[in-house]
Amino acid sequence: MDFKLTEEQKEIQRAAREFAEGEFPDVARELDRTETFPMDIWKKACKLGFVGAHLPEEYGGMGLGFLEACIATEEFCKVDPGCAAALTVTLGAEVIELFGTHEQKQKYLAPLPRGDAIMGIAITEPDAGSDVAGIKTTAVKDGDEWILNGTKMFITNGTIADHLVVLAVTHPDAKKRHQRMSTFIVETDWDGYEANKIEDKMGLKASDTAEVVFKDVRVPKEHLLGMEKMGFYNIMEFFNRSRTYVGAQGVGVAQGAINRTLEYTKQRKTFGRPIASNQYVQFKLAEMETRTEAARNLIYKAAWNVDNGNIDPKMVAMAKWYAAETAVWVLDYALQFHGGYGYIGEYDIERFYRCAKVIEIYEGTKEVEKAIIAGLMIGKLK
Repeated sequence: MDFKLTEEQKEIQRAAREFAEGEFPDVARELDRTETFPMDIWKKACKLGFVGAHLPEEYGGMGLGFLEACIATEEFCKVDPGCAAALTVTLGAEVIELFGTHEQKQKYLAPLPRGDAIMGIAITEPDAGSDVAGIKTTAVKDGDEWILNGTKMFITNGTIADHLVVLAVTHPDAKKRHQRMSTFIVETDWDGYEANKIEDKMGLKASDTAEVVFKDVRVPKEHLLGMEKMGFYNIMEFFNRSRTYVGAQGVGVAQGAINRTLEYTKQRKTFGRPIASNQYVQFKLAEMETRTEAARNLIYKAAWNVDNGNIDPKMVAMAKWYAAETAVWVLDYALQFHGGYGYIGEYDIERFYRCAKVIEIYEGTKEVEKAIIAGLMIGKLK
């Protein structure tokens, strides 16, 4: 069993680190303060191949794997979680890649890596988050079109996206609850599409988040993504991939916090000695580093499985949950060791602390991930 990165992966890691260190530090705090999407940096990231790198070369990507996407995401998040979340997300592209027609892929995937389009995915609703099957947005067939109505909440890129993958109820009378839904590609300039930016978030403020409303949006039949009644299953396949690089955000945030805390505790003195000379601090630094390395190994293994055609939902859930929880745990101690300085915006730890928490919430809460793990362990009970 070889745990070493390939030379190509090391180069991706180095390039991602250099890009983030060169682009993020000068603007990260201001983007967080103004809640502004870093469009110029996003364009640069596209030119360098960081956006949609896991997409097939046929559709503009670099044909890399999810492991490579995790490696780049981690390096970005070490420098700034907000910029990283804004740049590395192509949420929904995986659904099109898996279930779209060649024409759909050519039209909606190919522009993403070039920087000619931004996309997202609309699943969560005001009353349906973890319970994906409980959504109420509807798509009713009307001749050669579907009429879409409903409201989605916490949609990444909602106000800046050119198109979204949307999950909607199309067969409300289906015998099985999970077969009531289908997925669609919706262009955001169509009549009836409305997006309202969600402001004053706790963290990841450089990433666009919105409430999206569909009012009698007419969706051509050729925009059905995959088969009717298979929408829920399409989304689950998406999560089994996207949760790897979302978990990698947790690893990067944790490692970035450790790096800053290590430097601070070696320089900061109390009672005439560096904080790092305190054995309690040393033990906690050791625990922070160990937990982060364990999270990294889980994420890398889950992504490696995906890239090798061995989708393991339990491993993905374990990796995403543990990496997210590790980020929150590490940041709690990182800020504590910074003392009062960690509580003010002058220090990156304050921003990292705010950004860490959402990783435990989006793309599947830690409770959902644990339910998946336990369910697959136990199986069906009589």
